[in-house]
Amino acid sequence: METRFDLQSVTQRRSAGVFAAAVFLLLIVASGCQSVASVFSRSTPPEPPTPREFRAAWIATVANIDWPSKPGLHSSEQKAELRALLDRAVALNLNAVILQVRPAADALYVSDMEPWSEFLSGTMGQAPYPFYDPLAFAVEEAHKRGLELHAWFNPFRAHHPVSKSPISDDHVSRTHPNWVVAYGDYLWIDPGFPDARRFSLDVIMDVVRRYDIDGVHMDDYFYPYQITDSTETVIPFPDVPSYAIAVASGRADSLTLNDWRRANVNDFVATLYEEVKSAKPWVKVGISPFGIWRPGYPEQIKGYDAYDRLYADSRKWLNEGWVDYFSPQLYWSIESTGQSYPVLLDWWRGQNFKNRHLWPGNFTSRVIATNATVWEPEEIVEQVDVTRNRLADAGNIHFSMKSLVAHPTGMGRELEAGPYSNQAVIPASPWLSDIRPATPSIAWDDLEDENILRLLPGSRDEVWLWVIKTRFGYNWSTQVIPGWMQTVEVSSRRGSRPDAVYVRAVNKYGSESLPATIARSDS
Repeated sequence: METRFDLQSVTQRRSAGVFAAAVFLLLIVASGCQSVASVFSRSTPPEPPTPREFRAAWIATVANIDWPSKPGLHSSEQKAELRALLDRAVALNLNAVILQVRPAADALYVSDMEPWSEFLSGTMGQAPYPFYDPLAFAVEEAHKRGLELHAWFNPFRAHHPVSKSPISDDHVSRTHPNWVVAYGDYLWIDPGFPDARRFSLDVIMDVVRRYDIDGVHMDDYFYPYQITDSTETVIPFPDVPSYAIAVASGRADSLTLNDWRRANVNDFVATLYEEVKSAKPWVKVGISPFGIWRPGYPEQIKGYDAYDRLYADSRKWLNEGWVDYFSPQLYWSIESTGQSYPVLLDWWRGQNFKNRHLWPGNFTSRVIATNATVWEPEEIVEQVDVTRNRLADAGNIHFSMKSLVAHPTGMGRELEAGPYSNQAVIPASPWLSDIRPATPSIAWDDLEDENILRLLPGSRDEVWLWVIKTRFGYNWSTQVIPGWMQTVEVSSRRGSRPDAVYVRAVNKYGSESLPATIARSDS
């Protein structure tokens, strides 16, 4: 599958948008285009529903897991690699990517608050060469392809041990050393300092306000995973000073240390959701926590206690509706007994009191593992099927993108040939807005032997996607294209036009317009 994009024509079309809107209806009448109609016989089969599913992959930048392939690449090479990943996402009929833009108090975008990430240039604080803004580039390229771009932040990890270059002077460990603690081989921003939490919130909100991202995303790293010494004794996280200050100031409210830590994370999550919605309500907030809330929930589940060891009360975040989508990392197989994929998914579904999107994370990279149990691609395909069978507005996020590129395991091929064989639109988020876009205007171009459909929004509101459904006889096909496109070639049979065409506009909230229709009078 090849997808081609003409940037020059995109620019020309956008700049001509006002003129096109003014003359479009005239063209329909004057140029001989077939007019919009809704004349259907009683035997016309009903329009099929729009396929809905969230299909995403994480693009990890920490340690150059997915992108760039190594630090220090020329900017043209970085761009080419990212384009290739996005093209691959389109070929697999994904509809979103989750790009890690802040791996460890650093930035893969232009920032006045934090240094450039070492994973770009090889040196912390050094911009890519020649200069460009990777996040702005990623957003533009994703949107050009009709993909959502979610910006993935690590809110409190401050330095990763794979980093080799000197820490720059504008890094938080230099500008606010009192907030930062060493824990094992890592540096960590202590969430116990309110000003430190505010700093990380400001970093995220800076991106929300300046970039046209579609989502803010965080994974399971709030407080760090516990480490042990040579005797397997847990080394405590060094936040005694911040806890003592909280107790002395009355901010701890007589909470135990562990309860206070959970309260710090809860405060961060709740505040982030509120501020994102205040700034840009269509930007989705998603969190992908450890897949087990606590061992014993449900009864047969065994494993790591993220509530007690990561201080992550992730069930509360879902219960309270502090997310638009919730993606527990269900990184275990279907047949696992102590950590069963379907059992955990059912339990999380039972906690979803606010009816937020429940789109689990899948350990798709297990199919290419070299130092762990390797899965066959069928395991992931079956997990997608399990998700679909249990959730009305299903979705999955695959870790990570490198497992879906060309590989001898054929993971990508299995998805493309199976559950992702057709396109799908991301499920709507009616708690954010349920207002439909205006019904668009459509008409055929009067071009011989070509089925070119012209598209125009029904109002000044921006169209995010077009959903085009065509019928030949009793068979329907569905095509999803980016909203910036004003024309589309519709598939034909033996050179004829379809018996019926339905076109719906989709906005950033995922809401669909009523359909514009064209039908042959004898259909």
